[in-house]
Amino acid sequence: MEGDIANMGQFIGAGLAAIGSGAAAIGVGHVAGNFLSGALRNPSAAAGQTATLFIGIAFAEALGIFSFLVALLLMFAV
Repeated sequence: MEGDIANMGQFIGAGLAAIGSGAAAIGVGHVAGNFLSGALRNPSAAAGQTATLFIGIAFAEALGIFSFLVALLLMFAV
Protein backbone atom coordinates (compact mmCIF):
# COMPACT_ATOMS: atom_id res chain seq x y z
CA MET A 1 0.00 0.00 0.00
CA GLU A 2 2.79 2.44 0.84
CA GLY A 3 4.55 1.76 -2.46
CA ASP A 4 1.38 2.59 -4.38
CA ILE A 5 1.12 5.97 -2.67
CA ALA A 6 4.77 6.73 -3.45
CA ASN A 7 4.25 5.81 -7.10
CA MET A 8 1.17 7.99 -7.24
CA GLY A 9 3.16 10.88 -5.82
CA GLN A 10 5.87 10.37 -8.43
CA PHE A 11 3.36 10.47 -11.27
CA ILE A 12 1.54 13.51 -9.89
CA GLY A 13 4.86 15.33 -9.50
CA ALA A 14 5.92 14.34 -13.01
CA GLY A 15 2.64 15.62 -14.42
CA LEU A 16 3.03 18.93 -12.60
CA ALA A 17 6.61 19.24 -13.84
CA ALA A 18 5.48 18.52 -17.40
CA ILE A 19 3.30 21.63 -17.30
CA GLY A 20 6.56 23.52 -17.86
CA SER A 21 6.79 22.05 -21.35
CA GLY A 22 3.46 23.62 -22.25
CA ALA A 23 4.53 26.89 -20.66
CA ALA A 24 7.68 26.83 -22.81
CA ALA A 25 5.53 26.53 -25.92
CA ILE A 26 3.51 29.54 -24.81
CA GLY A 27 6.76 31.43 -24.17
CA VAL A 28 8.10 30.67 -27.63
CA GLY A 29 4.83 31.87 -29.11
CA HIS A 30 5.09 35.15 -27.23
CA VAL A 31 8.70 35.69 -28.28
CA ALA A 32 8.02 34.97 -31.95
CA GLY A 33 4.77 36.97 -31.96
CA ASN A 34 6.37 40.02 -30.40
CA PHE A 35 9.26 39.83 -32.85
CA LEU A 36 6.85 39.62 -35.76
CA SER A 37 4.84 42.55 -34.41
CA GLY A 38 7.98 44.66 -34.09
CA ALA A 39 9.30 43.58 -37.49
CA LEU A 40 6.05 44.61 -39.16
CA ARG A 41 6.17 48.01 -37.48
CA ASN A 42 9.82 48.68 -38.36
CA PRO A 43 11.09 46.32 -41.08
CA SER A 44 14.49 47.99 -41.32
CA ALA A 45 15.32 47.13 -37.68
CA ALA A 46 14.15 43.50 -37.93
CA ALA A 47 17.48 42.22 -39.29
CA GLY A 48 19.30 43.54 -36.22
CA GLN A 49 16.92 41.80 -33.83
CA THR A 50 17.03 38.33 -35.35
CA ALA A 51 19.83 37.18 -33.03
CA THR A 52 17.82 38.36 -30.03
CA LEU A 53 14.84 36.38 -31.34
CA PHE A 54 16.85 33.17 -31.47
CA ILE A 55 18.32 33.74 -28.01
CA GLY A 56 14.83 34.27 -26.56
CA ILE A 57 13.52 31.14 -28.25
CA ALA A 58 16.53 29.14 -27.01
CA PHE A 59 15.97 30.25 -23.40
CA ALA A 60 12.27 29.43 -23.54
CA GLU A 61 12.97 26.00 -25.03
CA ALA A 62 15.72 25.33 -22.47
CA LEU A 63 13.22 25.84 -19.65
CA GLY A 64 10.86 23.39 -21.34
CA ILE A 65 13.63 20.82 -21.68
CA PHE A 66 14.59 21.27 -18.01
CA SER A 67 11.00 20.70 -16.92
CA PHE A 68 10.82 17.60 -19.12
CA LEU A 69 14.04 16.34 -17.51
CA VAL A 70 12.60 16.89 -14.03
CA ALA A 71 9.45 15.00 -15.03
CA LEU A 72 11.52 12.07 -16.29
CA LEU A 73 13.63 12.05 -13.13
CA LEU A 74 10.52 12.02 -10.97
CA MET A 75 9.02 9.14 -12.92
CA PHE A 76 12.03 6.86 -13.27
CA ALA A 77 14.44 7.73 -10.45
CA VAL A 78 14.43 5.22 -7.66
